[in-house]
Amino acid sequence: MKFLILMLMACVSALPFTNTARAADVELWRLDCGRIEVRDLSFFSDSFAYGGKKRSLTDSCYLVRHDTQYMLWDAGLPASLIGAKPDEKSAVAPSLSVDISSQLARIGVKPDQIALIGISHNHFDHVGQANSFPGARLLIGKADFDALKTSPPPFGVEPTLLSSWLEGKAEVTPVTADYDVFGDGSVTMLKMPGHTPGETSLLVRLPKTGPVILSGDVVHFHEQFARRGVPPFNADRSDSLASMDRLSAIAVELGARIIIQHDETNIGKLPAFSKSAR
Repeated sequence: MKFLILMLMACVSALPFTNTARAADVELWRLDCGRIEVRDLSFFSDSFAYGGKKRSLTDSCYLVRHDTQYMLWDAGLPASLIGAKPDEKSAVAPSLSVDISSQLARIGVKPDQIALIGISHNHFDHVGQANSFPGARLLIGKADFDALKTSPPPFGVEPTLLSSWLEGKAEVTPVTADYDVFGDGSVTMLKMPGHTPGETSLLVRLPKTGPVILSGDVVHFHEQFARRGVPPFNADRSDSLASMDRLSAIAVELGARIIIQHDETNIGKLPAFSKSAR
């Protein structure tokens, strides 16, 4: 019995966030990574919702500072779109006004300081500028990384946008479950399959603001939670609904604020760049 008690004490002392552990200094910035004009919002519902409606979706990315390390969450639309006029005839028209590197320069962060790039999923509007940070280790759902190697690639996937990692020039960590990025519970990738097989969200525990969840594309706008809306191009409907439920449940249990990355009414829960959340 004495041996068992000693073992339990040793295990508890090894857990993060004990009284003896120093909490990491975590900071979060919201970046502008483009916009997507959706001229027929029913494209985002397999139950005929939103008929005749239009919407402008944001394409937001995020910078996380964990003590002296920087992590980029999602990499937005390709920089080649800067200055390009959106196609007026297209049902979905992306546009971009500024690249990620230019925004980082405003807060004194250089591209080679980005140690990690976490990708919510492999669609082109979330990986577009990843190759601008070829020295970073890529964190991505394994199923989504594997899909980059298929021919033809799935809907919305442009493998060349992640060529640095596909060609073995930089390190990849394929994520198969919830992943504790820094090993202290402060930043965690959450497995949320459905939109794509390897979809993830990001839980960031900020010291003053509290926990924040960056949604990825579990939903694209807040109405999808209430209407149980699933885009017909999602990989799996039941997984999509289960991930929506899990995301909501985590937010309730932790008292976390959900930031829906494509919802312009939602991203304002975080300060506008160049201010940060602490």
